[in-house]
Amino acid sequence: ALQFKPDYLEALQNQADTLHDIKRVDEALESYKAMLVLAPDNVFALNCIGCILGNMGKHEEALPCFERALELSPNYASVMGNLGGALLQLRRAEEAASIFERLLTLIPHSKQTLGSMLWARQFNCDWTDYVETSERIVNAIGQLEPATTPFPFLSVSASATLQLNCARMYTAQQPDYTPLWQSERYQHKKIRIAYVSADFRDHPLSYLMAGLLEKHDRQRFEIIGIDLRAETQSEIRPRLLAAFDHFIEGSDKTDLEIAGLMRELEIDIAVDLMGHTQHCRTGIFALRPAPVQINYLGFPGSMGAEFIDYIIADEFVIPRQNQLHYAEQVVYLPDCFQANDDQRKIATKPLTRKMVGLPASGFVFCSFNNSYKQNPACFDIWMRLLGKVEESVLWVLADTPAVYHNLRRQAANRGIDPERLIFAPRLSYATHLARLGLADLFLDTLPFNAGTTASDALWAGLPVLTCTGEAFAARMAGSLLQAIGLAALITHNAEDYEALALELATSPEKLAVIKINLKKNRNTYPLFDTDRFRRHIEAAYSTMWQRSQQGLAAETFSVQPIE
Repeated sequence: ALQFKPDYLEALQNQADTLHDIKRVDEALESYKAMLVLAPDNVFALNCIGCILGNMGKHEEALPCFERALELSPNYASVMGNLGGALLQLRRAEEAASIFERLLTLIPHSKQTLGSMLWARQFNCDWTDYVETSERIVNAIGQLEPATTPFPFLSVSASATLQLNCARMYTAQQPDYTPLWQSERYQHKKIRIAYVSADFRDHPLSYLMAGLLEKHDRQRFEIIGIDLRAETQSEIRPRLLAAFDHFIEGSDKTDLEIAGLMRELEIDIAVDLMGHTQHCRTGIFALRPAPVQINYLGFPGSMGAEFIDYIIADEFVIPRQNQLHYAEQVVYLPDCFQANDDQRKIATKPLTRKMVGLPASGFVFCSFNNSYKQNPACFDIWMRLLGKVEESVLWVLADTPAVYHNLRRQAANRGIDPERLIFAPRLSYATHLARLGLADLFLDTLPFNAGTTASDALWAGLPVLTCTGEAFAARMAGSLLQAIGLAALITHNAEDYEALALELATSPEKLAVIKINLKKNRNTYPLFDTDRFRRHIEAAYSTMWQRSQQGLAAETFSVQPIE
């Protein structure tokens, strides 16, 4: 049709849609752009271009498309939702929340929009109608109504059952593909492991994984990195690149292209280090490019996907009785689920309290978890602690001015002088580790515990007090504490958490003993023994590979300690 009539807009749109449906995304993008040449104000084309760019991770480029489309059609609900999503990806959470609020006036009963609005608000610690909104979302998930995506839900509910519901509903949206791997048996001298991530950059995951990647046994394993997000300007990236046997840039490739490449490389074990986190590409694993596919480290929960065989855990983070809440088969490592790097560098330049804005004296509580992990219930406890511990302060991470203003207001509403909240900017990793030593006690969040932030604190000599829940995300810090011999800092309800925090803040001798033990245990307990962890996870990989070679289905198993 276009050969006969090149300016036939309807045919051009049909061509673009068809190209997109058959995953020829680059060509589809050009066809939508050609539509704009003929009709510069075509809202449909603008929206489609924005969606494609967003799926490529090009949110800065997508944003003007959505903004222009909404300007042309102010009540176009799909565009409004896409604009809010792009703003969230760019961490412009305040604007995103405003867009989702506007969308809710158009579609008042949209649970998905409600979930997006809550998530946007959580980034800035805006707890307007928090209890009511979170309860509506939890109830919707319980009734198998999609109301949010899996990662935001980790900070809303500690229920492993509901988190699995949420993940299953989300992965059910993946198209049905013919698996690329068709039960072939590869005959390699080494087991080929592909780690797939968009976080091979200045990101917590990379700081955890670097030591493991370097120490992998090259006599038995061939290690491939598949990068889903182009990134060059980070301190740790050169170290990561050197740690892989092969490194593949995949940011400009479609899911099908990456999965096809993994099949051509005859990958034995594919490790998804993203799960349902930002910039994830779950579609790659939905295509089943490898005999064994693993959910590990990036997403602290079940992916709820039939195409993921295993989740790597330990006895604490997934108790045996909780296995039914995970779609994957559980691989139990003997010490701790979390990889750790025993070469973390702490800045040697001396830091003082004054240099980071802390008072010269007084007890320093700190919580450097991301702002979206905070909630009114946690904050209530923290403010009561400030009220009971004279001259104490709370030191928290603040990414945006909105976090600063909202938390100060929340403190004042609870009768606490806002000046007793000290806000910390993001710093280089080594300097951040150094400043942790200036605090007295790290207060964890619930239901979404600290992961890397907790191991950072422990590495720096700062005790971590946690409160556990049922789900993986609500048990991470407890797993770390157990692996470093500080199980006494694990509490199991809010009352005990608050009571122990108060006891430690008012008993200098007891806290001093804990810090001495932490310093001693750092080098003697398993948590930071990278090579010990390497032996255990490689034993897990070997067992998975052997089962696959024998044509056996994935099955839960435990790795025995290797001394």
